[in-house]
Amino acid sequence: MKIKAINLEAAAAGQVDLSDEIFGLEPRADILHRVVRWQLAKRQAGTHSTLTRGETSYSTKKIYRQKGTGGARHGSRGVNLMRHGGTTKGPTPRSHAHDLPKAIRKLGLKLALSSKAKAGTLIVLDEAKLSEPKTKMLVEKLGKLGWSKALVIDGASVDENFARAARNLTGIDVLPSQGANVYDILRRDLLVVTKAGVEALEARLK
Repeated sequence: MKIKAINLEAAAAGQVDLSDEIFGLEPRADILHRVVRWQLAKRQAGTHSTLTRGETSYSTKKIYRQKGTGGARHGSRGVNLMRHGGTTKGPTPRSHAHDLPKAIRKLGLKLALSSKAKAGTLIVLDEAKLSEPKTKMLVEKLGKLGWSKALVIDGASVDENFARAARNLTGIDVLPSQGANVYDILRRDLLVVTKAGVEALEARLK
């Protein structure tokens, strides 16, 4: 699959031959869903917790006598029936992470790249470099290109000036090829991959 490359001035910068095994697959929603779910589950803090009956701060003294009150029998204010009492079988701190085979993760990344290519929202950039780390300079270049929500994937490392300039822009993410992941690819309207990024991704996913 051949695709035209451009530079940050919106000018043509040759052609790039993309591997059909990585960028030409038929997208599968089920695989993409599994990988995104796996990613988001790993991110969950899992710190949710509620007080049980034994953790509530109340006296252990019987709250009133057993008989003669005309009401139900109670021995503690910490039970779940009482206001501010403990929670029965409430959430406790735990990890939400679950296993996903490495082959499925690898396939998911290929399918995410292929889905962008098929939708026409994959752009190959000559290089993502700036002479100065100026956000204003990058905003002007992105304005010419018409990019507002994009993920930029570079090679093994990201140009420091470009990364610092993009840090203040809400809809622009910059990642090295090793950090490319399904969730970040799908959540942005455009996927921008540099020529070095294409080589690194193809080497990673072969």
